[in-house]
Amino acid sequence: MERTTEQPGPDANTATDTDADADGHTAPEGRRPHRIAVLALPGVIPFELGIPHRIFGRSLSAAGEPLYTVTTCTPVPGRVRTDTDFALHVEHGPDTLAEADTVIVPAAYEPGSVFREGRLPDDLAEVFALIRPGTRLASICTGVFHLAAAGRLDGRPATTHWSWTEHFQRLFPSVRIDPDVLYVDDGDVLTSAGVAAGIDLCIHMVRRDHGSAVANDVARRSVVPPHRDGGQAQYIRRPVPEPQIATTGTARGWALGRLHEPIQLRDLAEQESMSVRTFTRRFRDEVGVSPGQWLTQQRVERARQLLESTDLPVEQVARDAGFGTAQSMRQHMQTVLGVPPTVYRRTFRTTGNPGRVTAATG
Repeated sequence: MERTTEQPGPDANTATDTDADADGHTAPEGRRPHRIAVLALPGVIPFELGIPHRIFGRSLSAAGEPLYTVTTCTPVPGRVRTDTDFALHVEHGPDTLAEADTVIVPAAYEPGSVFREGRLPDDLAEVFALIRPGTRLASICTGVFHLAAAGRLDGRPATTHWSWTEHFQRLFPSVRIDPDVLYVDDGDVLTSAGVAAGIDLCIHMVRRDHGSAVANDVARRSVVPPHRDGGQAQYIRRPVPEPQIATTGTARGWALGRLHEPIQLRDLAEQESMSVRTFTRRFRDEVGVSPGQWLTQQRVERARQLLESTDLPVEQVARDAGFGTAQSMRQHMQTVLGVPPTVYRRTFRTTGNPGRVTAATG
């Protein structure tokens, strides 16, 4: 079971008032690219600073038009220190934040009041105050410290790199930090663990904004997996099998080709010629979740693809995804995604540009 709740998010292509119909839906014409501001703070990690540009900057509509604009800004334009042996020159200042639809804070570490006391210095507090109410916020790795210090995470779930979670919790006891997940989607605030999890989060945001076809395309362009569940474990004890030790990869490949069929644990173990006990232990070591949890994740993923890309009845989607009945699929999607199949399909098929679901029926 995924331990985060994915929420279809804010309108990724905000239109002018004249583009809205009587029901409040935005018309396809007149949309502008969603504006993303990436805040480069002193001590920024260059790799993670570049992730939003790579993912959002490569996201295109079916007509090949950019879906986002990505602008890097900093509190004081000019030279910005990094955690490496080179510095960056950032032209845009903090006023960029006031115009953004989404603000992303990548990992940065400079010893100071944020990491020592959980408090923004006055000059940085003024920077964060420029962000308009309703702006979507996201952080990559230790960028979450700045969101928390700005008071944007009080009482909310969040995550960061597993090695920082204990320190973070001491500084921000009101935040429900989860050290085990790749990212947390809490609607208008999203947080991720470090490095590759930042890629996962950004692709997830593209998918939430524009559906799986766009997200899969940008993932292919970036040569990365199109989707990893937010609830997948950050730290897997044996990510690379030892030489001459059997893995569970064959069983997973076998299962992915038969998701529509009943699959028992013993069936998976037989594919690797292992006992059920050995297979279960090795599977969890390699994947980070149990075989049953993994199967559910893959079936939910298959259901999402079918709901987004086909007009198959919900009952047929449930059978093709391996849930058997629409009721079973509804329960699993409600648990994992926070919305039932009919709402998910309506959100991702009607406009290709979902708004946040606040009520779930169907």
